Amino acid sequence: MTNIMDLYAENIMDHYKNPRFKGSLSKKSVSVTQKEANHSCGDIMEIDLEIHDENLKNIAWRGEGCAISQSAMSILLEEIKNLPVSEILKLKKEDTYKMLGVPISARRSKCATLSLLTLKNAILKYQNKNLLHFVDILE
Repeated sequence: MTNIMDLYAENIMDHYKNPRFKGSLSKKSVSVTQKEANHSCGDIMEIDLEIHDENLKNIAWRGEGCAISQSAMSILLEEIKNLPVSEILKLKKEDTYKMLGVPISARRSKCATLSLLTLKNAILKYQNKNLLHFVDILE
């Protein structure tokens, strides 16, 4: 019988090899673009959001890095695609960990939450609010 952890690991590899929403939005449809990096290991994320009436209408992202960081963005965007911006801003690191479904060590916490940091900061930038840092996400 397949172990549940094996299923989650397969899901992570599927999202890493076949990322959802990867690409760019057309310049005329982009409401905001935000780029973030995990300098401790070299992961990079950039996201384009098209926002209308406080709802995400369209999402695209680009990035490079480890399987955890890249699949986390793909999985996160699948989960939030129909949520209003106000609900997205309430997400915590634990939500990201739960979506990934595998134990996340302290060393990998930034890899797992870079997607959440990038997404939240894009929304905050669009709202002309102060941006977050990893310390804000990892509290």
